[in-house]
Amino acid sequence: MKEARVLDMRRHGKWFSRTAGLALALAISALLAACGEEPPGGGKQAGGTTGETTQEEPFRPEEGSLVIYSGREEALVEPIIEQFEEESGVDAQVRYGDTAELAATILEEGDNSPADVFFAQDPGALGALTDEDRFRELPQGTLERVPEHFRSPDGLWVGTSGRARVVAYNTETLSPEELPDSIFDFTGEEWSGRIGWAPTNGSFQAFVTALREIEGEDRAREWLEGIQANDPLVYPDNLTALEGVAAGEVDVAFVNHYYLYRALEEQGDDFGARNYYLKNGDPGALVLAAGAGVMDTADNPEASEAFIEYLLSQEAQQFFADETYEYPMIEGVEIQDGLIPLSEIESPNVDLSNLDDLQGTLELLQETGVL
Repeated sequence: MKEARVLDMRRHGKWFSRTAGLALALAISALLAACGEEPPGGGKQAGGTTGETTQEEPFRPEEGSLVIYSGREEALVEPIIEQFEEESGVDAQVRYGDTAELAATILEEGDNSPADVFFAQDPGALGALTDEDRFRELPQGTLERVPEHFRSPDGLWVGTSGRARVVAYNTETLSPEELPDSIFDFTGEEWSGRIGWAPTNGSFQAFVTALREIEGEDRAREWLEGIQANDPLVYPDNLTALEGVAAGEVDVAFVNHYYLYRALEEQGDDFGARNYYLKNGDPGALVLAAGAGVMDTADNPEASEAFIEYLLSQEAQQFFADETYEYPMIEGVEIQDGLIPLSEIESPNVDLSNLDDLQGTLELLQETGVL
């Protein structure tokens, strides 16, 4: 497989397979072995929102607490969980980890799972647990706060924040007018040696899953093989890919939108990359959503629903917009200056619940030599 500067798959979320949680865990382990990496260890686990336990220590939440399985990173969501605790008086015990692995854990735990809420990084895992009838239906008032495209068609989970796939481009070598409208145009010979990507990244794999869903398996294979033929530079994650663009290592890279805004805040407007949004419903303009649902085995369904409702509050949504540079899911929340409004992104029409076949995506990535 093509070497990245550093391949640390343990740091990145991956989506859950439609077929079964344990099958996916085996698939990921096999993939990591093929790449020369150790399988992911399940991420951080925290008893409460302040303490941490190691991977070897079992997760034992306190009786009566609200138990959240969070595929979102602790550094990103801990402040908002603590604020919920303070305002509601509810004690939250959080188990942090990789979204796909936590979904697999929930399935393995079955009726004995202590999880009340599953807070996922990406919608694929939410769709997989929906397939297994593991969620309770959410109140209609909660569902209606979120646009239809970013919630379960069965009313079982809601999106809590959004992230758009973009093409990051080097501002010294390219202008927006020189960039194509479609992700498929980057397979042209003129892009040879000019592309960066992060194939082990969960959002990239989510994009490939969407590509398979929208365009079909053959078209997705054709795109992967076309980019491979253009000798792309492989990066370990979105951030290093963006930095590679800014440094002139490559002219473009396929990343999530918010990494640019973090870089601009840290390095200023002289940072040498900007975002370009593809057009006309192109798969490369996919908008993904983090989301949450209440487990069918929840011991605290009322507190669970209250937590999800809080994630959709003005306060929490403004937090996501200000601190993580993500798109809010409700109206009336100010987004970062310079960020294209969500309503103006020409994203493809795809049911996010259907983006759960990670196993098929991993197999395709291996078959095409991308991994």
